[in-house]
Amino acid sequence: MPCYLVETFLARGAAGERQARERRARSAAEEMTREGTRVVFERSIHVPEDEICFYTFEASSGREAALVAQRARLEPLRVTEAISSGTEEQ
Repeated sequence: MPCYLVETFLARGAAGERQARERRARSAAEEMTREGTRVVFERSIHVPEDEICFYTFEASSGREAALVAQRARLEPLRVTEAISSGTEEQ
């Protein structure tokens, strides 16, 4: 299943809010899955210096990733497909 990166604003001084947002993201993903649309919250990455917080979701489409972000009240600025990998083979 594709992975989507949801970009949001998170002020430097509001770093404690990240955990509350993670809980809402996880809960919204679980709710959508119960409703029949499989979405999985993976993780968040906060970049305090840039006041940006990224949330990653597994979802079938960017539209579904945007919907789960809206349900979690993350106020997404941008949603894009992301590709990541574990350790590189040498």
